[in-house]
Amino acid sequence: MPRHSYTYKSLNSLIGKAIHRYDMIEDGDRIAVGLSGGKDSLTLLWALAERKKRVPVRYDLFPVYVDPGFPGGFSDELIDTCRHLGVSLTIDRTDHGLVAHSAMNRENPCFLCARLRRKRLFEIADGLGCTKLALGHNKDDVIETFFLNICYAGEISTMVPRQELFNGRFIVIRPLAMVDEKSIRHFAKAQQFPQFTNPCPSAGATKRSEIQAMLEGLYRTNRKIKGNIYRAMSHVNMDYLLK
Repeated sequence: MPRHSYTYKSLNSLIGKAIHRYDMIEDGDRIAVGLSGGKDSLTLLWALAERKKRVPVRYDLFPVYVDPGFPGGFSDELIDTCRHLGVSLTIDRTDHGLVAHSAMNRENPCFLCARLRRKRLFEIADGLGCTKLALGHNKDDVIETFFLNICYAGEISTMVPRQELFNGRFIVIRPLAMVDEKSIRHFAKAQQFPQFTNPCPSAGATKRSEIQAMLEGLYRTNRKIKGNIYRAMSHVNMDYLLK
């Protein structure tokens, strides 16, 4: 069996498992899909579009890209990619990235840019009549966020596969939450997804990058560590945590 076929079956199985375990998709759903141009969100859109053809649950997909406004963007190319997947892309052209990296911003550029982007995604999803927003965060993202929150926010928390917001008005779903980043990388390569260059000046120089490097060092010492960390987040012994 070709490796890409094995990777697809494994990836598809984990996506289906996450969708069923966390009740992510219901009949009649209108789902906005947040795209970044990266392999994760493109894999997510591909998987949801492919799954839609073969499952009895009916749902509609509305991919959305919030352009941060940096020179050298790839909005037009992303339109073509979505067209090949059989969906129409909504683009919102903003200056979020420029504002976040300007002198007027006293916050972390990535924090402000992400907050502004998420706000627009919800606004656009609402305008499209969507009550769910699908994001391409994977298993590695979940683990990294766990350590980011411990190290820099002083709390034990992470992003969850299904999250209700605004009193249940919106539901964020993360169908890739059980999938390793490595599997997504292999799948995206096999599918020949376009590789867009991130024009953000902060790309690759974030706290998340530091956490990634730390975790990669741990994973090299024992291949079971990543799975143990992931399982630990749903096996919390409150009797052995500080009050």
